[in-house]
Amino acid sequence: MTPGWFWTTLLAVTIAAAAFVVVLGHFWLRAPIAALALYRRHFPEARHERLFLASVAFFTTFLLARSMAYAIAAGIGPFRNVRVGSVHVHHLVWGILVLLGVGLAWLGQVGIGAGDGSRAASRVTAVLYGAAAALTLDEFALWLHLADVYWSPQGRLSVEVALLFGSLLAVLTGGGRFFHAMARESLLLLRRRGV
Repeated sequence: MTPGWFWTTLLAVTIAAAAFVVVLGHFWLRAPIAALALYRRHFPEARHERLFLASVAFFTTFLLARSMAYAIAAGIGPFRNVRVGSVHVHHLVWGILVLLGVGLAWLGQVGIGAGDGSRAASRVTAVLYGAAAALTLDEFALWLHLADVYWSPQGRLSVEVALLFGSLLAVLTGGGRFFHAMARESLLLLRRRGV
């Protein structure tokens, strides 16, 4: 019998892949202007745009971190564990450092998306926040158990917590409407081109 976390992870990966294919489809159809117009229509406020960007960065980074950890464990590809001397530096360390940096920037009111602040800085800090949260929560079980339980049954807690947090980000974002509109526009473009 397949564990429930497997199906949850599979569903999350499928949704992320579908969203990625829809966005790539727009660029493949040479319709980036239509995609940009949809984006601007669905995220006119900096707050919603920041939540959306953090959500996309979170899920993308989570999938990449899990994939790279699997590749390292299986000895596939050029990836290896990062070590300082004999100490294995887990990726949650990089996540915590970036979260601290983003927190400092936000305390200094850099990239908060309010007032006359830079929209680009707001986008960058949102993406960094989402990516860093994924790196940190991907090893949640490690900091809960204070042991390297990444591939053990206790390590599944990291996946569950990360999916819970990512789902919360996605719900707060309202990005579902944007991806739905992108899919609808992609289908219309495909029909017009006779594909």
